[in-house]
Amino acid sequence: MEQVPEDWQRGLVIVAHPDDIEYGAAAAVARWTGQGKDIRYVLVTSGEAGMAGIPPAEAGPLREAEEIASAKVVGVHEVEFLGHPDGRVEENLTLRRDLAAAIRRHRPELVVLFNFGDAWAPGYANSADHRAVGRAGLDAISDAGNEWIFPELSDLAPWSPRWAAVVGPTATHAVDVTDTLDQAAASLAEHRRYLEILSPQPVADQVRAVIEMATGPKEGFPADHAVGFELYYFRG
Repeated sequence: MEQVPEDWQRGLVIVAHPDDIEYGAAAAVARWTGQGKDIRYVLVTSGEAGMAGIPPAEAGPLREAEEIASAKVVGVHEVEFLGHPDGRVEENLTLRRDLAAAIRRHRPELVVLFNFGDAWAPGYANSADHRAVGRAGLDAISDAGNEWIFPELSDLAPWSPRWAAVVGPTATHAVDVTDTLDQAAASLAEHRRYLEILSPQPVADQVRAVIEMATGPKEGFPADHAVGFELYYFRG
């Protein structure tokens, strides 16, 4: 398994919900910001439908605040929420346009996406939002570099990232995150209210289990702790 290329300066992480990044890639983000890279987050929803017993009007701002705090722990200071409806994200031209616009605004060399397959593990269905955001995000990378697909974005200059790196079960590349596990854990722990509602298990125990699962060793990659990605190439 190869190392994810790191000869770049700006990255953009695109996900569906607050906490998605912290469940899979925050350790890699911490590694990259520690190298001086500029990493930014775009969240398609505010996660407003994700807290049982808390109405969306209250949950949305709460989860946005938790995500912003979480991002700062790993050195990310630009977090954008696109306002699509949590739980009802559609893989359509509107989403592709909004993501293409975000890519043009932030002008990343590397775009990080999350598993958009039908399952997140054998026997466990992936969420509709994750599937829609990942697939639309991959298409939007090409859209962002084409001046004719969304002419209404003409005020934003076309931009073509070099790679997309998809976090998920099919990894072709990885990064060593052995030195950033504590930051990743602290970042996930910022979602305290969400985690308290998600499970009666103590937050510290939930965090420990997630980080261990997300940063285990990868076959063929020389690191005790790694995050794996499937790498897609777009330009040289």
